[in-house]
Amino acid sequence: MKKQKTEMTRRGLMKGAAAAAASTATISIVPSHVLGGPGKAPAPSETFGAALVGCGGRGGGTFRDLSGKHGLKIRDLARCDVKYKDKCDNKKIYTDFRRVMERKDIDIIAIATPPHWHALISIAAMQAGKDVLCEKPMTRFVGEGRAVVNAAKRYGRIFQIGTYGRFGMSTSRGSNAEIHKLMSSGLLKNTKGVHVHRGGLKVKQWSGSINQKPESVPASLDWDLYCGPSPLKPYVRRRTGGTHRGYWDYDGGGLGDMGQHKFDPISFLYGKDDTGPVEIETHAPPAHPEVTGMWGWAKLKYADGFTLVVESGEWGQPSGMQRKRPSVDELSTEDQAKFKALPKPAPLVGFGEAVKTRKQAGGHAEAAHRTVCIMHLINISIRVGRKLKFDPVTEQIIGDEEANRLAYQTMRAPWHL
Repeated sequence: MKKQKTEMTRRGLMKGAAAAAASTATISIVPSHVLGGPGKAPAPSETFGAALVGCGGRGGGTFRDLSGKHGLKIRDLARCDVKYKDKCDNKKIYTDFRRVMERKDIDIIAIATPPHWHALISIAAMQAGKDVLCEKPMTRFVGEGRAVVNAAKRYGRIFQIGTYGRFGMSTSRGSNAEIHKLMSSGLLKNTKGVHVHRGGLKVKQWSGSINQKPESVPASLDWDLYCGPSPLKPYVRRRTGGTHRGYWDYDGGGLGDMGQHKFDPISFLYGKDDTGPVEIETHAPPAHPEVTGMWGWAKLKYADGFTLVVESGEWGQPSGMQRKRPSVDELSTEDQAKFKALPKPAPLVGFGEAVKTRKQAGGHAEAAHRTVCIMHLINISIRVGRKLKFDPVTEQIIGDEEANRLAYQTMRAPWHL
């Protein structure tokens, strides 16, 4: 299967915006400076204009993190949510995120929508010259992540995913620091190391509910825009709010909710920020085509022999795998000498410092993409019900067209990557 195109082009987005304008009054064409024009320079002062897109449960906390956790001086300039259909004024309150991107006084976009919107809004923001703080999970499927990574590079913007486990791991000392240095060095070519993560993934809590009866769309909600790139289905309340996590159209169940939190420090610890697993095996009952469900465990093997085991602890028997930490003793005498001569890894840069200095943030797009692909590949294996082989360079699932279609999904017109 040929790799699908994963870049939002100027011509494509203009066509998409025009088509949307013809079909709904809430969508209109984005001006040229949003469509790939020169990136806006960082704010000349220490104060940054910011907007929040997605004002539900986690939205307020995400926005407060800008001034709290990240130490930025923020001007709260705009809020955008599809539930503001009856109150938007396109001055402070918006329904359509593209109107927010038009504003030249906004430097930072915080995104806390459901995950099916994360990639498109992140890309549009970076095209408009804005830095992005995006809630987890970074994306809904594999192809979206590569498009976000490409946009961050092309437009020279700062991107940070809203999970920070790696920052604590980066300051650790002793065995964890040694393992990170060892696994990042590239010297260990065939390790027998195994990391077992158990529980904390809210699998049952965010399993979806089938046979829900269609309801009337609330007057305040732009349902068509909520669905966006996902299929337009009859409105059901459980498809919104926190329970959206139980539908494949928008998220990936408990893995979607908690996976990036759990796997972020693991990816950093074992030096996997620029690669992915080559084999994925899962143990789960047959998956429902529309809603997420229960599963037992997943085993992900990397090209260097390292194995990550994820156990839900909520269904079936455990994997039977035990943790085995990689060791410098696995290196040859010559490679041990090379390892000792390597410098300590540089400390990670927080989002606030990255915005001010233009240095890459610690939870940057490439690292976040590689981490979220762990949960994407687990979910794809569960959905197709078989073992997968994955090429982390081409980011293609090898010899499995059905699985690849889940990795590179088609978006509902006019939306596309």
